[in-house]
Amino acid sequence: MKSAYELAMERLNKVSPGKTLTAAQKEQIAELESLYKSRIAQAELAAEEEIAAAERNRDQETADKVRARLKVERAKLQAELEERKSTTRER
Repeated sequence: MKSAYELAMERLNKVSPGKTLTAAQKEQIAELESLYKSRIAQAELAAEEEIAAAERNRDQETADKVRARLKVERAKLQAELEERKSTTRER
């Protein structure tokens, strides 16, 4: 007996069959994820240093600005990653 999830997935695949990825596409996506994970980590490390310096100087306003900038940078990088993954899937 199939679960409701399995039945729903079967119906979904009948309506809109998913495209299977080639091994090369999977490898490219994995490389992209690794690259963007490292870029995000770099941005976080740089921001952490700036935040720590600002907090040592008791400059909460600057620390908050750096946190906001990091949030925007992280979102930008995540959006770039998703766009590049989408492009890779379409090839």
